[in-house]
Amino acid sequence: MAELLLDLFCEEIPSGMQARAAEDLTRLLEQALADLKPRNIRSFYGARHIAASLEVDESIPTRTISERGPRENAPEKALAGFSRKHGVSPDELTKENGFWVLNRTLPPVKAAELIAEQLPDLLWKFPWPKAMRWGNGSLFTWVRPLHHIACLLDGQTVPFTLARQDDDAHGLKSGNATEGHRILSPGTFTVTTTEQWLKELEARHVVINEGKRADLIRQGVHKLAKDKGLTLVEDEGLVQEVSGLVEYPVPLLGRIDDAFMDLPPEVMQVSMRVNQRYFALRTKDGKAAPYFAFVANQTFSDGGTLCIAGNERVLRARFADARHFWDLDRKTKLADRVEALKLVTFHAKLGTQEERTQRISTLAGIIAKAMGLDDAQAKHAERAGLLAKADLTTGMVGEFPELQGVMGGYYAAHDGEAPEVAQAVAEHYMPRGLQDGTASAPISVAVALADRLDMLAGFFAIGETPTGSGDPYGLRRAALGVIRTIRDNGLRIDLGSLLSKAAEAYAGKDGKDSALDGLEPFFTDRLRVQLRNEGRRHDVLDATLAVTQVREDKSLFTDHLDGDLVRLLSRVEALSDMMGTEDGQNLLAAYRRATNILRIEEKKDGPHHQAPEVALYVQDEERELDAALNDAGPKIAASLADDDFTSAMQHLAVLRPVMDRFFEAVTVNADDAGQRLNRLRLLSAFSRSGQLIADFGRIEG
Repeated sequence: MAELLLDLFCEEIPSGMQARAAEDLTRLLEQALADLKPRNIRSFYGARHIAASLEVDESIPTRTISERGPRENAPEKALAGFSRKHGVSPDELTKENGFWVLNRTLPPVKAAELIAEQLPDLLWKFPWPKAMRWGNGSLFTWVRPLHHIACLLDGQTVPFTLARQDDDAHGLKSGNATEGHRILSPGTFTVTTTEQWLKELEARHVVINEGKRADLIRQGVHKLAKDKGLTLVEDEGLVQEVSGLVEYPVPLLGRIDDAFMDLPPEVMQVSMRVNQRYFALRTKDGKAAPYFAFVANQTFSDGGTLCIAGNERVLRARFADARHFWDLDRKTKLADRVEALKLVTFHAKLGTQEERTQRISTLAGIIAKAMGLDDAQAKHAERAGLLAKADLTTGMVGEFPELQGVMGGYYAAHDGEAPEVAQAVAEHYMPRGLQDGTASAPISVAVALADRLDMLAGFFAIGETPTGSGDPYGLRRAALGVIRTIRDNGLRIDLGSLLSKAAEAYAGKDGKDSALDGLEPFFTDRLRVQLRNEGRRHDVLDATLAVTQVREDKSLFTDHLDGDLVRLLSRVEALSDMMGTEDGQNLLAAYRRATNILRIEEKKDGPHHQAPEVALYVQDEERELDAALNDAGPKIAASLADDDFTSAMQHLAVLRPVMDRFFEAVTVNADDAGQRLNRLRLLSAFSRSGQLIADFGRIEG
């Protein structure tokens, strides 16, 4: 066993490329050195280092390989071609199982020889998303200029060069040197082993372990905030990004000029994050604090005073730009900006953003009514829908697209719009991501749903639907947003009916019916994914979706997806609970036994949907089952109509012992033809009772 260390030292690597590069390096080393049985692989990465340490066999032992050639009766040309390909004569081939076979004994190969042979090609072909050329015109590329290749096997340099024919590859060749921190510990040092390399880097102010760097950043900025009695705005993405920018993180605290503290906190946070990679802080009452945290890449003899002053000066300039947009945007009312949306294309086939706001406004009013809101609230929803996209024409959103909606809310409030309208404009993009909360204010919910339903109906109408892993318009995310908003707010609305309303605006496109045909299974699939992600049984969902709903209204999702998602999920939950009990499992077994019998017998003289005749019963178990079905059926239907799914399951569970006794005592396929037919009708009645709740045949286990 031998230890291999490969450290690739270059100029600063973009933060977002580092982790993937480390993964690619270990993967490619495993493939290239597979014959050495690589194991105990560790990867390291930072701003200027991509490295891997692994254990390999010291050599590849002598081995025999066999390669099968053409058949014995193949033409001589085929045999000659195979021999020529492998550099042997036909006499060296043997016959095995009807084929010519080449058996060759390969000599042992030392690990260092294989490494030196494989690594140049690996580095030439390394899959950086973007790479650059530099220097004297070599075709060798790297993400940033590569300076050192430290490659050691058990402490000894594995010699190789990247030069190829007339290309000197910048003179790059393997060695045993690398570098520490550019400022705090400049210059090269000699590498011998992985542990020595790790200790030397730490001594030379390079924290090469990404997890440790991130922890130092988290702990450091939290401590700075705590010392001032403040809290940190959590931003794990920023922590990871900054971790890739520094080798020796030193958290520092700067102050924000009071002149900028009246800017919206979201503007301050986004400006600091996007432009400067600063961390935002909050006071105990949740307001923006007049401080910011940032991470330097070195220590300072003055404790960082000069560095802090420089960053405060830069931030003043950034906030001055934000102040300019803030003041300029408020000179034009948000409502007056709607007209400008006629010049903003939403999609070539779906018109402008102005046309879209008209659709959202109309749909938001319809949704508000469906939610049970009054006329005044419906008017507010329509107004918010009309203004929802107006901030796309503002300078602030042009500078910081992340603030869409948020700025619209501020500008609407400044213009004197109703508070509910301003709030809805600000919140209608919620949820923005999987970890984001959903809108909860009634007007905000109506506009958020209208925004997504319009988008879904539109793109499905023109055939721009997700395919495979591709979803360029975020339609899967939009559908999940609809589902989450409905569930989180417990909305008793008919999703199918609302989608039909949304699709009416696109009747002149490619036809709303086809759009809805596609949306139905799309929403069903999204709901299935959501339940699976929550660890819930998607087979129970499928079983529930397969039955006819017990209700009078007929909507898009009748017999497929209950448009009332709250009711549907309550039904799924109740059925899942039942399937977790002994009664549920036994009832499932009885249902399967009954349906199996019916499936076989219906091929002979089915279907057997007629009501059984009481006069033909000859056993008490038949009469008991008939009475139980007559009693349970109406109760199940009534409970379902009242959305009392737990009671419906309980009424169905009553049939379990009755069915057990029936199957123990009664022979369904009796010799008497009348009795047989009557018993099949009795089983069919039992099956139909179960199907009021679910298609039990779709439940697994």
